[in-house]
Amino acid sequence: MKSSAQVVVIGGGVVGASVLFHLTELGWTDVVLVERKELTAGSTWHAAGGMHTLNGDPNVAKLQQYTVELYRTIEERSGQNCSIHMPGGLMLAGDRERMDWLRMAQARGRYLGMDMEIISAAEARRMFPLLEDKYFIGALFDPAEGHVDPTGVTRAYAGCARQAGAEIYQHTWVSDLRQRPDGTWDVSTDSGEIHAEHIVNAGGLWAREVGRMIGLELPVLAMEHMYLITEDMAEVAEHNAATGGELPMALDFDGELYIRQEGGGMLLGTYEQACVPWSPRETPWTFDKQLLTPDLDRIAPSLEIAFKHYPAMAEAGIKNVINGPFTFAPDGNPLVGPVPGVRNCWVACAVMAGFSQGGGVGLTLARWMVDGDPGEDIWAMDVARFGGWASLAYTNAKVRENYSRRFRITFPNEELPAGRPLHTTPVYDRLTAHNAVWGASFGLEHPLWFQRAGEEPREDVSFRRSNAFPVVAEECRMVRERVGLTECSNFAKYRVTGAGSADWLQRLVTNRLPRAGRINLTAALDRGGHIVGEFSVARVGTDDFFLFGSQIAEAHHSRWFVGHLAEGVRFDALGLSLVGLSLAGPGARDVLQSVTDASLATENYPFMTFRRIDVGMIPAYVGRMTYTGDLGYEIWVAPEYQRALFDLLWQAGQPYGVGLFGFRALMSLRMEKAFGTWAREYRPVYTPVEARMHRSLKIDHDFIGRAAVEAELARGPARTLGYFDIIPDPAEPADVLGDEPIWHDGAVVGWVTSGAYAHYSRRSLAFGYVPSELAVPGAMFEVEIIGQRRPARLLSEPVLDPAGQRMRA
Repeated sequence: MKSSAQVVVIGGGVVGASVLFHLTELGWTDVVLVERKELTAGSTWHAAGGMHTLNGDPNVAKLQQYTVELYRTIEERSGQNCSIHMPGGLMLAGDRERMDWLRMAQARGRYLGMDMEIISAAEARRMFPLLEDKYFIGALFDPAEGHVDPTGVTRAYAGCARQAGAEIYQHTWVSDLRQRPDGTWDVSTDSGEIHAEHIVNAGGLWAREVGRMIGLELPVLAMEHMYLITEDMAEVAEHNAATGGELPMALDFDGELYIRQEGGGMLLGTYEQACVPWSPRETPWTFDKQLLTPDLDRIAPSLEIAFKHYPAMAEAGIKNVINGPFTFAPDGNPLVGPVPGVRNCWVACAVMAGFSQGGGVGLTLARWMVDGDPGEDIWAMDVARFGGWASLAYTNAKVRENYSRRFRITFPNEELPAGRPLHTTPVYDRLTAHNAVWGASFGLEHPLWFQRAGEEPREDVSFRRSNAFPVVAEECRMVRERVGLTECSNFAKYRVTGAGSADWLQRLVTNRLPRAGRINLTAALDRGGHIVGEFSVARVGTDDFFLFGSQIAEAHHSRWFVGHLAEGVRFDALGLSLVGLSLAGPGARDVLQSVTDASLATENYPFMTFRRIDVGMIPAYVGRMTYTGDLGYEIWVAPEYQRALFDLLWQAGQPYGVGLFGFRALMSLRMEKAFGTWAREYRPVYTPVEARMHRSLKIDHDFIGRAAVEAELARGPARTLGYFDIIPDPAEPADVLGDEPIWHDGAVVGWVTSGAYAHYSRRSLAFGYVPSELAVPGAMFEVEIIGQRRPARLLSEPVLDPAGQRMRA
């Protein structure tokens, strides 16, 4: 065994083998993989091996496309048979909501080049004669679905990596990980020690245990998962003989079933409601190529539906029942990337759909390690999307919820209840008393909207406009015409201090730093000129700054800033040590002025001012800005003052008609002002030039990504963020949700990033990226909303107050 290597990959499942292979593809050949038992031991060997390209996140779907297309390559290069079957797949819908979901899935696939077709239930039966079409109203057929041999794929990855010089040590147990002061690692095994520059935790079922070796508790939980294989069936043989091919795969959402041909029989699996975690606290090291005791009673409700929907299967004998553990993260997506706060430590685990996603996970992690950037937008998989609140018990609750909903629709306005409420601010009870309808983001409860008094604080889930629609309209009108109060604690807050912090921060951001007592907007970029984040920067003193950004990216952005930290500079993520309330609307100044001695007149407290003042008896930092685009203030205090601040502002606002508004109203109001947002308009796949962030770009100082920005400004961006006015279907009005395709002259030319109904302006609005040559104000496009292409006009300015006079008044 080697005593040193550039990278040690821990874990020999399909994911670890993929990471090893992709590192060698990018030129890192001094790499080793260490596996405690044999390749595939753990979860890989007993997986059903299904693969598909469709995913709710188009960026993940692209990586799944890559994975599926990669199998032929590694099979040919390694000489290892991967047993690739590509019969296509059917997603079967039993009701209108599921058909709507399939139409949206087909639409999302359009701009990714996916050739998917909506077909009738009768057509589905002709393709898959085992089903009873009376239980379905339609289906989506995807030709890029199939299955592979899990062991063959893993060995093919490993074989290609070995050809490039990688080494694989099986029956080698990693027992300890120790980091040296220079950031390198000593990897202790029962066969010796390896000194490595980087380590990758691809431990699968043992990812938690590997993480614990360095004091890290990963949000990962294994679940028992069952599928069965039937005896050979005459119906299968007849179809194979008649068509010359095998049956397509099928997803039956009503039965929570997946079905495919296996030899001369059928394989049937289910994500049952009565799901069971496996080894929830610690995975035994004695476990390897073992299965768990089957429990058909637990999946009996799903089998009952299966035998009704596919009667021939009820008569088939069961040849084998597989019950094995698979790992999941709380939201069902993988955990990938550099571990925040730990140098040269990477993870690639919780990849439940390993044969759909394993290739993409390996590719992006290898790029991240070699190039410093994953090369794709993998925000949905970034390990930094979870914070310290994702404890063992929280993970258990959310994974069980996610597993039991694997084949259920999660509506865009649906808030799932498991693990909540957990993370709350001091005014949670105050807002609950005002009938708040709660959502959760990055673990924190925040008010979505406020139900009318006496009515249940509940939202009817829908792809269309819900019962929240008229209430949110009232909240928007209140803000625009009177004054609204909302909580703004669900921003990420950071403090940058220390000698030289101004010089350090200036090198990281695209805008000039503001003067003391002022705020401005800026972006941070990677070397390629892509958006790492967008922030409000408030300057308190010469080397003293607050930064405000998207809360969901708190760990993600903290990792980036800390990764660039300079000596003498301190960077602190403030979390809930700083909380806030926001006043917005034409009466905001009057309300706040009534409880402070500081003059808020525009000549004394102009737009984008940030100062420390007293609000009543409460010490606060007050910034004159809001995301609503109206006159407003964000008031930041220590948590022990927030309840008193709320009571004070609520009482002071009564003469001015103050009311509460929530996140839904805020999103409506920001659309009227054409304000973009992180994770939608601003993501690592876009540049600030494409995103039209020119006001935040000052090419008068050196910053990361400047050369790339200058080059793009010189040649012009290939695509541009557009702002669209959409005409909804008058019979069944619906607004964009995000990721809808944008059409022009009969072709898909772009995609929607986000949108909302702008209640005060009474317009359905959307943001989306289109080719720059088409981004002409007034140009007509179409946006596909739930299967309907609706006219959309490209706007040149915000629909409300384009000059920004309201917020500067």
